Amino acid sequence: MGDATIEGSAWRLVEVGRVVVINGDHPDAGRLAAIVEIIDHKRVLVEGPSSNPELATRRQPLRLSRALLSPLVVEGLERGVRHATLKQRWEKSEIDSKWEQTNWAKKREQKSRRDNLTDFERFKVLRLKKQRRFEERKALAKVKASA
Repeated sequence: MGDATIEGSAWRLVEVGRVVVINGDHPDAGRLAAIVEIIDHKRVLVEGPSSNPELATRRQPLRLSRALLSPLVVEGLERGVRHATLKQRWEKSEIDSKWEQTNWAKKREQKSRRDNLTDFERFKVLRLKKQRRFEERKALAKVKASA
């Protein structure tokens, strides 16, 4: 018989310790939370003890249709863990710093920054993009001319 290599899937599973982003029309939309307990096949109990007050959430049940599963996991978390233990494991796993480094968080930050621009600031961005495009095309023309 030949050797078989078994690889686990790259799916983001609903599991205790999985970090989720709350979405939809929920009051805590855009905040981070960790799954503390699985209530049933459609709901989980979540809590987000983030040190950033804009990302922290209180303990609450959440429908899975309002949760986006992130690739981050709080390691070594037992089911139904209390707030103090969750906060300790959250900080030990450095979830806040890992979240800030993800492309997901960077895109959300960029989108919120763009949404808060005034009309004149949007105009300045337009002009800067136009200047950059002009410089790139000029450099490309120079390369083509020398080739």
